[in-house]
Amino acid sequence: MTTLVDISGLKAGYGNTKVLFGIDMDITAGQVSTLMGRNGMGKTTTVRCLMGLLKASAGKISINGKDMTGAPPYAVARAGLGLVPEGRRIFPSLSVSENLRATARPVAEGWTEARVYDTFPRLGQRKKNFGFQLSGGEQQMLAIGRALMTNPSLLILDEATEGLAPLIREEIWSMLGMLKRQGLTILLIDKNLDELSRISDRYFLIEKGEIAWKGDAADFASQRSHVEQFLHL
Repeated sequence: MTTLVDISGLKAGYGNTKVLFGIDMDITAGQVSTLMGRNGMGKTTTVRCLMGLLKASAGKISINGKDMTGAPPYAVARAGLGLVPEGRRIFPSLSVSENLRATARPVAEGWTEARVYDTFPRLGQRKKNFGFQLSGGEQQMLAIGRALMTNPSLLILDEATEGLAPLIREEIWSMLGMLKRQGLTILLIDKNLDELSRISDRYFLIEKGEIAWKGDAADFASQRSHVEQFLHL
């Protein structure tokens, strides 16, 4: 199996506050990987470093075997990483259609606006609506669609279903399962362990800025009670 992303010895923080103390993790092409941990343990900081939004103080990030440590966000995006950020961060003054086209990176047989509407029909029904006119669930669908329009080799979702209604969550989980079956590599951050266990191939547990546990689906199934101890306050 091919390693798409390799992170080794990653350290980072904000000012004098250190958050990551040597993260080691690798993401295999074609698999769904999950990064778990309590709030404040360093999940989003890891993603920000990976996307070039935060400069690491030490360590190395490789994408497809190429050293991308310290690369700017546009270079990381061109390397094939697409992010659905925590809080959605769509463009509120642009229409659904304009949001999707704003970051589009056309490739042969890749994601198109029409394909996003096929995946999320309610976005097609609201393609002329502005971002601020959408519900929270619709905004999350739009954020996912926008990331898919970059035709990423790795889709990263930070808190994919947090705060969403049950029906919307189910729609998003179904869509992620479909993307997995299509062979897209995915990195998920989410708190719903039951749903994660249905699609995840590998798990990384972050605790106080370090990887405290990692394993595959079988490891997680057999050690779930142990892992859950790290996730409770």
